[in-house]
Amino acid sequence: MGKIKSLWDDRGNQYKYAKWLMQYTKPYLGRIILMMVITLFSSVMSLVMVTLSKNIIDRATLGNKFMSLIVGYLALTLGLQLLNVIASLVSTVLNEKFSFGIRKQVYEKIINSHWMDVKRYHTGDLMTRLTSDAGNIADGIIGTIPNIIILGVELAMVFFTLFYYSKLLACFALLVAPVAGIVSWWFGRKLKKLQVKVQESEANYRSFLQESLANLLVVKAFANEEYSSKRLTILRDDRFHWVFRRVKMGMAGSTTISITFQLGYIVALAYGATLIAAKTITYGTMSVFLTLVNRVQSPIMGLTHQIPKVVSILASAGRIMELQNIPLEEKEEIAMKTEHIGVDIKELTFGYTDEAVLENVSLNVKPGEFVAIIGESGIGKTTLIRLIMSFMSDVQGDIGFYNAYGEHIRANASTRNFIAYVPQGNTLFSGTVRDNILMGNLDATEEEIFDALKLSAGYDFVMGLPNGLDTVIGERGHGISEGQAQRIAIARAFVRKAPLLILDEATSSLDEETELSVLEGLQALTPKPTCIIITHRKSILKYCDREIKIENSKTIEM
Repeated sequence: MGKIKSLWDDRGNQYKYAKWLMQYTKPYLGRIILMMVITLFSSVMSLVMVTLSKNIIDRATLGNKFMSLIVGYLALTLGLQLLNVIASLVSTVLNEKFSFGIRKQVYEKIINSHWMDVKRYHTGDLMTRLTSDAGNIADGIIGTIPNIIILGVELAMVFFTLFYYSKLLACFALLVAPVAGIVSWWFGRKLKKLQVKVQESEANYRSFLQESLANLLVVKAFANEEYSSKRLTILRDDRFHWVFRRVKMGMAGSTTISITFQLGYIVALAYGATLIAAKTITYGTMSVFLTLVNRVQSPIMGLTHQIPKVVSILASAGRIMELQNIPLEEKEEIAMKTEHIGVDIKELTFGYTDEAVLENVSLNVKPGEFVAIIGESGIGKTTLIRLIMSFMSDVQGDIGFYNAYGEHIRANASTRNFIAYVPQGNTLFSGTVRDNILMGNLDATEEEIFDALKLSAGYDFVMGLPNGLDTVIGERGHGISEGQAQRIAIARAFVRKAPLLILDEATSSLDEETELSVLEGLQALTPKPTCIIITHRKSILKYCDREIKIENSKTIEM
């Protein structure tokens, strides 16, 4: 009773998952129905073939001609194969489109949500949900759910066909359905829990792989190759443990149901043999009995096998829905001139936990000012930048932008359109140098790209690469130095020609001479942007109009 109550108590979530799946399915409903019609037509053809086979056997037994029936049987066989090929092709195309549709929508949800809300999930876990869970849902909607409907219709057709020949056998074959349903429900409930565990262990496994490969230099620097290999094995063993338990549970359910159906087949065989011995049926009718009893049991067995799959679909849907429930970033229409931009912060308080990183911070950066943000590492400088760029939610206080014309707008996701940002570290993508710079301005001309490279002191080294702008670099700028990668990142910001430029330790990997060249390029930008620079280098301070120090969660004007 406790298990039944638990399942009943969770009916709200199951309903939400099913409703969410239906919304995703609507655009594909017509093609799914077409595929089902093709499959059902195949079932009708196969039942006609059963009747034909009976007539062929009976005619042969009586010495009558049956070659025309053989030709018809052959034609139906070829037609059935053709329909199966068409159904398989339609299913494959639908599956690919449906799974991509889910991945695309969830991906768009992720990139349009607050950065901090998304960062609560490990990248490996997100990848598992976008690949494994999305694929599982697609397989279910394109395969499992239509199969359930088709099997139900097929069961009805076969039952009434068998009922025509033997009411007793038809009813007996159908009696196993309740038993199979109860067994399948019990095993399905167990499988749902195991499916969640499998997906979680898969996420941990992928997360470790992704992190260790992304930080391969750290692994090698500390001679942790053997530890990493052992750690991967432990995670693999954990994943295998849950996969094996799921498989065992599935096999136990399948075996139990299969034995039930085999007993039904034996009863039909014995009953048919008794009637043949009594000379009350023909050999053809006997073949119909055995074929149709199998055909009745096959949809029932198929339906019971689908129940665990439905449970698995709902489990994956729950994991995808969790991402869908992340609140979207607020985007407001920019109803102001985006030139000569200033930043106004009032009574800003924020903390990643209950402890505030910034508390009652007020700051005003005037249009055209160069302002340096200084302070100890970990004091909140980068956090302040992330808040200005609306990467985080749950912020107390006000952050806004204004221009020289007295127009104001509250900070939101849309205001990033007039901000250029150079974050800490190596943030390049794999691809060409050109592709990386164009991330700052997708419409930039080659001349604008060259201008940005010259201002960032990157022109000479890029032109010296084997293919210039079209030189392919690896993940995180593999193939070029850290300083070169940083100059490309700065060029990416310069090509944006934004009225507000934010540099977070943007020259930390540059030598003094190159840094000087970049700062002079920054000063030469036209129109002159407002600039906020996070730095530990005193050499930069002489280029700034003001210095703001963050200390004890407060800002201090230097």
